[in-house]
Amino acid sequence: MSAVFEGYEKQYCELSANLSKKCSSASLLDGEQKKQKISEIQSGLDTAEALIRKMDLEARGLQPNIKAVLLVKLREYKSDLNNLKSEVKRIASTNLDQAARDDLLEAGMADTLAVSANQRDRLLMSTERLNNSSNRIRESRKVMLETEELGVSLLHDLHQQRQSLLHANNTMHGVDDNISRSKKIIGNISRRMDRNKWIIGAIITVLVIAIAVILYFKLSK
Repeated sequence: MSAVFEGYEKQYCELSANLSKKCSSASLLDGEQKKQKISEIQSGLDTAEALIRKMDLEARGLQPNIKAVLLVKLREYKSDLNNLKSEVKRIASTNLDQAARDDLLEAGMADTLAVSANQRDRLLMSTERLNNSSNRIRESRKVMLETEELGVSLLHDLHQQRQSLLHANNTMHGVDDNISRSKKIIGNISRRMDRNKWIIGAIITVLVIAIAVILYFKLSK
């Protein structure tokens, strides 16, 4: 999750809790004090709205899976802000005397605080669910990265095996060349031996004829 978004989120949650307290105290005031308190709350609402806009811009610039999770959070925060605005309008438009304020404190404010507490509880539950979803997304990304690293390692091993096979193939070609040259040399030697045999045979034949001629002349005398 974006650290920038988390920073805005923390600021908003703190500001929302502070504005809820100010709304509760403003309901008990009147006159100039009430106007001053409402003015402070309005300023805080403007700041809260600016924080939501910043969170929205930050979320829309993130990856789709993370953006979807953060936009769900934003809907909850926008709903919470609208509730605070409605409460401020109600306080600003109400001009009650002390008795009416006491009744409001005993009845209406109790309900308002309960609604606000329930809203914050829902926000906390939603935040917890979204954080769990974010954790699952991070785990999925971790598994994807590990799978990618394994794939790269396998490709590297396959490349090395291919290089080994190419080297072995080149070695085999070299052996074949050597065998071919050896065959040629043996063929040449064989031909020379055959030629030498014919030469020796011819010499022996000539010698035999010469000996026969010499014996013939000797015997004839």
